[in-house]
Amino acid sequence: MACPAASPLSTGQTNRNAPVVIVRDTRATAKFLPNAAIVRDMVNRGLMRLAGEKNPAAAWRSLVSTQDIIGIKVFSAAGQISGTRPAVAAAVVRGLLEAGVPKDHIIIWDKHLSDLRLAGFYDLSRRLGVRLAGSVDSGYDPTNFYLPDSPIIGRLVYGDLEFGKKGKNVGKKSFVSLLLSRRLTKIISIAPLLSQNSAGVCGQLYSVAMGSVDNTFRFRGNPGQLAVAVPEIYALPSVGGRVVLNVTDALLGQYEGGPAGYLQYSQVLNQLWFSRDPVALDTLAVTQLKQERRERRAPEMPVNSLLYANAALLELGVNDPSKIKIETINQ
Repeated sequence: MACPAASPLSTGQTNRNAPVVIVRDTRATAKFLPNAAIVRDMVNRGLMRLAGEKNPAAAWRSLVSTQDIIGIKVFSAAGQISGTRPAVAAAVVRGLLEAGVPKDHIIIWDKHLSDLRLAGFYDLSRRLGVRLAGSVDSGYDPTNFYLPDSPIIGRLVYGDLEFGKKGKNVGKKSFVSLLLSRRLTKIISIAPLLSQNSAGVCGQLYSVAMGSVDNTFRFRGNPGQLAVAVPEIYALPSVGGRVVLNVTDALLGQYEGGPAGYLQYSQVLNQLWFSRDPVALDTLAVTQLKQERRERRAPEMPVNSLLYANAALLELGVNDPSKIKIETINQ
């Protein structure tokens, strides 16, 4: 399968280019399951090329220090085959460990611990000796929140900071998890190439933003509200401000049915994408999923172009295809 070519989503206001490294190896999966050794080599090669370093340890140390508390953000709700694959997260963890980061400074996290367990990350954390955390389970910071310019009253659920409270302004804020505001100093985001009806893809922006705050049900079903909320939440210093690397797990590409996992709507790509720019990776992801639908003659899905345009306007990254510079490594 060819690597995705950038195609227009919308225009953004930025003058810089966005380097993207795509590593492809046809041996990376067999019967939809990753080959851990091949995946680890792909991670090392992609990171070294992106960082311009000659060995993986130096590449990791260009992004993080041994004093950092590093959160590896995964998307686990779709399970270990269709969501972020544990093999990709494991390769990142092993690289950090070899770069000298202490085990207790590495936390694999997502919104719910229960999703992480079901997706195989509990076993991974025990095997490698690193920690596991859910942003909901960690609680929320009452001093750190997102308040939209036109607040929408949310349907609060158990676990939200203001759940069960009454008052005029209750439900207008989305509070940042204590995991991000008080513990993590750096974040590495690993997002699957997985469709999402309102955002287009469960990508870097959506995964990090919706995984970091509470009171998110008010945004998820409305593409217009999501297009404003996701970039603005990601732009918070305690959220996207901590992200130092984005990896798109494109071993498989699921073009329909997300965020649940459906292999019948999936295409094997055997690719991993690397960039410091989350918008560029999501732009490529939306393009790739659109291409897969056309190849399978599946129904077209609307692209939430405004979300990526807003992200570019907030200078979170590049959504202009002419400024996404792709370098491909074939193994």
